[in-house]
Amino acid sequence: MTSPDITGPISRKPLSFTLVPEHKRIKGFTATQWHIHALTPGDAGPHVLALQLFMTERAAYRFNLNSPTPRLFVRAGFSGHAPQPTALTASQEVAASWMDGEQQVLDVDMPPAIQLWLEAYLVHHGEAPVEGRKKKRKGAGRAREDQA
Repeated sequence: MTSPDITGPISRKPLSFTLVPEHKRIKGFTATQWHIHALTPGDAGPHVLALQLFMTERAAYRFNLNSPTPRLFVRAGFSGHAPQPTALTASQEVAASWMDGEQQVLDVDMPPAIQLWLEAYLVHHGEAPVEGRKKKRKGAGRAREDQA
């Protein structure tokens, strides 16, 4: 038996899931779309990835939790290839950066237990500071003409 963590919530949790193909016929072509199925805490499934929480992503976690349906995102290799899950995040910003790199990203509803765990992490570590818009200096960003 392990002793309870008295320093706060852990920042890493293994999650198991299966990938299920769905074949669709679009304008005479057959396409396969992959979906995450049976996402559960622990390491009992065919695919296991650790959801690692980072202090720098707290604002993104809060944004996700406040959405109508919080999601988890799985990086699954390059687009156009069979999925090979390699990373898991609760940050939409991280998922967007993966897609910018032409990575295939699958998403799934975040289970209520993970939502509570993520909420506990934010309560323990505090909300991310609100970053206000920076005011531009007058004339900033404009090229100056050289006066000769």
